[in-house]
Amino acid sequence: MGLLAPARRGPGAASPGPRRRSLEPWMYLVPALAVLGTLLVYPLYQLVLVSFYDYRQPQVTGAEPLRFIGLENYADLFSDARFWEVLGNTVVFAAACVVGTLAVGGGLAVLATRLSPWVRTLLFLAALGAWATPAVTGSAVWLFLFDPLLGPVNQALAGLGLEGFTGHSWTYGKWSAFGLVWSQVVWCSFPFVMVTLYAGIRAIPEEVIEAARLDGASTGRIALSVMLPMLRPAMTIVTIQSIIWDFKIFTQIYIMTGGGGIAGQNLVLNVYAYQQAFASSQYGLGSAIGVVTTVLLLLITLLYLRTLRRQGEVL
Repeated sequence: MGLLAPARRGPGAASPGPRRRSLEPWMYLVPALAVLGTLLVYPLYQLVLVSFYDYRQPQVTGAEPLRFIGLENYADLFSDARFWEVLGNTVVFAAACVVGTLAVGGGLAVLATRLSPWVRTLLFLAALGAWATPAVTGSAVWLFLFDPLLGPVNQALAGLGLEGFTGHSWTYGKWSAFGLVWSQVVWCSFPFVMVTLYAGIRAIPEEVIEAARLDGASTGRIALSVMLPMLRPAMTIVTIQSIIWDFKIFTQIYIMTGGGGIAGQNLVLNVYAYQQAFASSQYGLGSAIGVVTTVLLLLITLLYLRTLRRQGEVL
């Protein structure tokens, strides 16, 4: 028994110093930081570096030497009215996707708490099926559903007497095309929000909700004043994740609008960067768009976290 007992510190034994205690958490993070440094920091460094050069197809093939131009790519970008139009499209579309994803995912999370176990299991399986569907496949299926001639959506609407939808093209107009892509993005994104918020709701102690009911609080008051504050950490995670995902959407826009819509009316930053870098062979300009996108995402995330910290909702 004595051999198995842990050794005890004597009165004069030295305890770990404050410096070692402060470094200990970072030691556990070293493997993750090493992976992130390899997969994120170095490519980001290369992206920033290329944005300072006149990097085109001749430079790729080595026919002409690289020419350092400093901030010229950024100056051309910020003086281009098309860039600001694309930026506006990106912000509005991403905000609509975030709101839609949170609304659908949150509503279904609340609904799941009121369903019987087998119905809830079917709901989760269906949601995970949407979550597991690749973006390319989901976009192709969505295009078929809303096809002007063969799509079942147009046929169903026409069968209800809405003759205007016979042969109607959902990708012709700017906002109808954005709406079509929005519905596909929300469909493939809401399962993450639903599962996360459902787990958060289940983690709320029943005693807290029962105490609120005994105090005479209505269901709406319980949801707003009791459940929502306790769900703020989970809401923070899903909101930031949705902002990052929806702000950098590429696949759905590119496939469903044919590369950005008619005359580029449905361009967002990622598709615009692809066109400049690979279609026009202006890799430096495309890299500058990528840098601007990354900076905007960091600013939006930091602003959101700062707002929550002022409200005392995050440390």
